Amino acid sequence: MTVVERREIALVDLLDRLLAGGVVLTGDITLRIADVDLVRIDLNALISSVNEQVPSPFEELL
Repeated sequence: MTVVERREIALVDLLDRLLAGGVVLTGDITLRIADVDLVRIDLNALISSVNEQVPSPFEELL
């Protein structure tokens, strides 16, 4: 194992790093029986922290 592989990181630190840069989640789920689509779920989410230096993208809508 290299030093990077053995390095442990706390969950709080990981979340802090992810939120500082932002995370985009996308996905599709389809429930299908006998080649008939019954339920389809599309997921598009942006998760990011908001502060004075990184304003909310939704401020313009309010």
